[in-house]
Amino acid sequence: MAKQPILDVIGVGIGPFNLGMAALLEKTDCRSLFFEKKPTFEWHPGMLLEGTTLQVPFMADVVTMADPTSPYSFLNYLHEQQRLYQFYFFEKFQIPRSEYNHYCQWTASKLEELRFGCEVENIELGEDGVYQVTVFNHEENERKMHQARHVVMGTGTRPSVPKSLRASLEEKVFHSSQYKQKSESVLNEKSITVVGSGQSAAEIFYDLLQKQPDYEYQLAWYTRSKGFYPMEYSKLGLEHFSPDYTKYFYGLDAHKKQQVLKNQALLYKGISAGTIADIYDLLYERTACGRSANVQLQALTEVTSIEKQTDGYSLSLYQVEEEKAVQTETGAVILATGYESFEPDCIEGLNTLLERDDNGQLVIEEDYRVRLTTASENHVFIQNGELHTHGVGAPDLGLGAFRNATIINQIAGKEVYKTYDNQVFQTFGINNDTRKDEADHGKFISKELARI
Repeated sequence: MAKQPILDVIGVGIGPFNLGMAALLEKTDCRSLFFEKKPTFEWHPGMLLEGTTLQVPFMADVVTMADPTSPYSFLNYLHEQQRLYQFYFFEKFQIPRSEYNHYCQWTASKLEELRFGCEVENIELGEDGVYQVTVFNHEENERKMHQARHVVMGTGTRPSVPKSLRASLEEKVFHSSQYKQKSESVLNEKSITVVGSGQSAAEIFYDLLQKQPDYEYQLAWYTRSKGFYPMEYSKLGLEHFSPDYTKYFYGLDAHKKQQVLKNQALLYKGISAGTIADIYDLLYERTACGRSANVQLQALTEVTSIEKQTDGYSLSLYQVEEEKAVQTETGAVILATGYESFEPDCIEGLNTLLERDDNGQLVIEEDYRVRLTTASENHVFIQNGELHTHGVGAPDLGLGAFRNATIINQIAGKEVYKTYDNQVFQTFGINNDTRKDEADHGKFISKELARI
C-alpha cells in the first residue's frame, strides 16, 4: 500500500462543516483531501420535506460568516442558479431545506479536494509525527494510505434511539432520519404514532396530519417532554449561538457545563413557533362545525417499550407526573428521538494519543484541537463533537464558518480569516473590563461619599 505525499489537512466526513472547511481552505496554500463514505453529498435526506426550512438564516451557509466575499456563498449560488430576483421577492431569511441541500451539492461539485465513496478505515500517528490515514475507495475497490499533518474530524452525528427501543427497529418502526424514504409504507396503517419532542417530530406529525383525510389513520404524538414547547428564538436568546457565548461557556468548569446544558434544551431542541401554529390551525379548522379529529397529542409520556403483535405493535406508555403506565396499539412508529455525537471507529488507532476527561469524552481545547497526551505540532480537530466543552453552538450551522476560520488560522500558521470578539449586545460573564468598570465606579462612589 503505497504512501501518498504529505498533505497539510485530511478531513474525515463531508457534511456542511467539513464542506465549509474545504471551501475556505482554497484561500490558503494548504494541500488537503476530504473523504466521505457516502457516494454523494446528502444532508438529512430523510427530512427534506416540502414546506420545511432551515431554522437559521441563509447567511449560515458554509462560508459567509467567515468570508462573505467567497464564491461559495449562498448568494453566489443563487446568482449562478439565476434565482436572485426570486429570492429577493421571497423576502425570507429561512430558506427551504431542500434548497440548502442543493446549495451544498453545488458547492461540493466545485471542490476538487472532495472524495466521495471513500471510507476512512484507520488513523494512526506515524513515528515522524505525521498522521497515517487508511482510506478504502469503494468504487475502485482500492485501499490507499494518505499522510497529513492535521486531521479534521467532521463525521457529524448519528440517529439516536433510546436503548429500550432499539431492538424494536424494523420496517414499520424506524427513526425520523428515514421518514421521507419510508413514509409511504405506513400510510395505509390504521394508526401511526410519532415519538419525540423536537422539530423533526413536529414536522412529521404535521405532514401526517395533512395526509390523514386521504388515508383515515388514527394519529398519535407522544413526548416525554413537559409540553409541545417552542424553541427559544428571541433575538437576545439567539445570541447564545455566537462566538462570545462559546468563549464564555468554554471558561466554565466541567461540572457547571453539564448543569447549564441540561437547562438549555429549548435553545436547540424545541419546535419552531411557526410549525406549532400550523399544527394548531389545521386542528382547529378540521374540528370546526362539530367535527372531531382522530388525533392524540400527549406530553409527559414516555414510550418505554414496543412489542410486535400479529397486527401492528403494542406500546407501553408511562405518564411521568401521574406515575401511571398504560398500553396502546399502533400500526407504525416513527421515532423522532434526535441525534447524538459519536466517535467513528477509525480513530481507535489514536486512542492512546487523545486525552479524555473523567466521563471518557475527548478533552477539546478552545481552538477545537483535541488535547494530546504527547506534545505535537500536528493536531486532530473536531467539528460538531464539542457540545460538552463549547456549548449549544456546536451543532449550529451559523457557527460553522467561525469554527473553520479558527481551525484554518492554526493550520496555516497565520490569520487567514479575521475572527472577532464582542459580536453581541449582552455580556455573558464577568470579564476584566467589567470588573475594571465596577472598580472605577466604586472609587467614584467612595470619593463622592468622602465629599459629603
